[in-house]
Amino acid sequence: MGGLGDWSNGVMGDGALRRNRNRGYQQLIVWQDAIELYVLVSKAFQGFSYELKRIASQEIASADSVHRNIAEGYCRRSIKEYLNFLNIALGSLGETVSGFIACRRADQLTAERKEELDRLAFKLENGLLRLVESLERKRDAGDWTDRLVVKESNAIYGSAESMNLDPLLQDSITPSLHYSTAW
Repeated sequence: MGGLGDWSNGVMGDGALRRNRNRGYQQLIVWQDAIELYVLVSKAFQGFSYELKRIASQEIASADSVHRNIAEGYCRRSIKEYLNFLNIALGSLGETVSGFIACRRADQLTAERKEELDRLAFKLENGLLRLVESLERKRDAGDWTDRLVVKESNAIYGSAESMNLDPLLQDSITPSLHYSTAW
């Protein structure tokens, strides 16, 4: 897609390696796609005339809301909150898609630009739906763990022993999430 580069190693645009349990959402493909959608929507709507600035601003804001809600839900500490924010992200994505469909019908977007946006939005929507379904299955089966361990290098911080860290937490980039039966 361009713009984002390779996030598979947790390396951001400037090459800085900043990973912790709270930033694990950056490795989610749905989050990466949501960022890319925001970039594309921003480019598509930034040149709108003064009379259409409110529409353009709302379209950009709804696209911006998608990646923000994915991140915020990930950073919450319960599966219930995570699912809630993923569903809010889906709602914002629906608003975004509805906006560019309306703008296309009003000849405010080219067919090519609308297709480019819709293709990515459809991929993102399906990814979010699969993520929600997967998390719901884990929740319903009681198979949710309060922490997921993903191996990574902590060389810049030193060893877990020297920092008096729990060895299980030293390699984790996913936030502690607690399964709650209070639904």
